[in-house]
Amino acid sequence: MSPASANTAPDLDAYRDQARQWLAANLEPRDPGKPAHVRGGGHDTPEDYRPARALQKKIYLAGYAGIDWPTEYGGQGLTRAHARAFAEEARNYQVPDLGHAGGTTYGPVSNTLLKHGSPAFLTRHGPKILAGDELFVQLFSEPSAGSDMAGIMTRADRDGDDWLITGSKIWTSGAHYADFGMCLARTNWDAPKHRGLTWFAVPLRAAGVTIRPIREISGGAEFCQEFLDEVRVPGDEVIGEVDAGWTVAQTMLLVERGAGRDDPVNMPATEPGQIDPFLLRLAESAGRLKDPVARQAIAKIHTASWARALLGTRIGALIQSGGKPPVGLVSYWKLSEGLRGPERARLLMEIGQGVPLVWEPGAEDGDDAAQEYLNSRVWSIAGGSNEMQRNAISEQVLGLPREPSFDKGKPFSEVTRAARDWLKKD
Repeated sequence: MSPASANTAPDLDAYRDQARQWLAANLEPRDPGKPAHVRGGGHDTPEDYRPARALQKKIYLAGYAGIDWPTEYGGQGLTRAHARAFAEEARNYQVPDLGHAGGTTYGPVSNTLLKHGSPAFLTRHGPKILAGDELFVQLFSEPSAGSDMAGIMTRADRDGDDWLITGSKIWTSGAHYADFGMCLARTNWDAPKHRGLTWFAVPLRAAGVTIRPIREISGGAEFCQEFLDEVRVPGDEVIGEVDAGWTVAQTMLLVERGAGRDDPVNMPATEPGQIDPFLLRLAESAGRLKDPVARQAIAKIHTASWARALLGTRIGALIQSGGKPPVGLVSYWKLSEGLRGPERARLLMEIGQGVPLVWEPGAEDGDDAAQEYLNSRVWSIAGGSNEMQRNAISEQVLGLPREPSFDKGKPFSEVTRAARDWLKKD
C-alpha cells in the first residue's frame, strides 16, 4: 500500500496529542493488570460481540481505524508511525474486544488482504472490516492437513462464474460468530501440492456451511470445525491469483507467526521493564509476595518477557534488512512463543500454589492462572508446531539440507492415489 508521505502526513506529535484527547473523551480507562483481550471461553454468542462491534465502528468513524490503510479502502492513508502512536496511546483504554475473530481479522487476514486482494475486493470489504461489520477467520487447517498445510483436501470446482467449495476445516477460532472465512481450497489436482491452491472469502452464513464447536480441556469451545457442502462463492471473492494460493499463504503465515501489527490489542499491558501486575496479585493471593521462591519465579517470567521483546526487535530488524527469508526468521519468534507458554504456565502454578487449583467464584486470579495452564500448549501447536518452526529455521535460515520428500514435484492427484493404495496394503 502507499501511505502518505512525510510531507503530507500530520505532524506525529500533534497527531498523538489529538489521539490522546479523543481517547480520554470517548473510551473508558483500562485496568493495567488486565489483558486487552480476554478469552471468551467459547461460551459467547454473536450477540455478545455487538457492543464491541459498535465501539469499533465508533473508532472507525472517528478516523482511528485503518490509520495506515489506503484511503480508497476505508483507511486514513497515514504512516505506520501514526498507527503505532495511536496504539501506544490506546493501550491504556478499553478498546473493542472482538475475541479471536477480531485478532484474526485485524492481524493475519487484513495484512494478507492488503497485499493480495484485488482493488475491487478491498474496496468492497475494506470499509466493512474496519468498521467491525465484517469479521474474518482463517479456514486453513483440516482434519488431515495440520502442520502439512499444503496437503489440504478441500476442493473448489468452477460452476460458471462461481465456485463450489466442498470439504472440512478445523481448529478455527471464533467461527461461530464471524462473518467470513478466508478459505484455502484446491483448484488444480494435477499440479504439485504447493501449487493448484486458491484462497476464497467464504460467507459463513451461506447455504451449505455447518459450524460445530469443539469442546476443549478448559471446558470452553473457542475452536470450531466447519463442513462445506458445495458452498457457492462468486468469482470476485477469490483472493490473489487462482492456483497461486501458496504465495498468499506465506504472507498469512508470516503475520500469524510473529510479524504482527501495531494496535492496542497487541500492545503489551505494561511498559517495557515493568513487572506484570497479574504476577504480583497472584503471589499476594497465595500469601507469597515476600516468599523468595515465588519472587524468583516472578523474576524468571519477567526476564523471559523482556528477552521476548528484544527478540521481536531483533527479528524485525533482520526482516527489514532483507538478508534472510522472512518466514524462516519469524519462526524464531513462533518457536519462542511455543516454548515460553508452557514454562510461564508452570511458573504461575508454582507462584500461586493452591490458588489456581481451587478458587472462590469471582476470584479471577486463580481462574486466569488455571486457564493459562490448561491452554499453555496452544502455541506449541497452533500456527505450526514447534517441530515445523525448527525445520523452517534449519532449512530457510541456517541453510541445512531439506528433509527428504516423497511427493515433491508430483501431481497432487497422484500423491493422494498413492496414499490410498498404500493404506489398502495394510
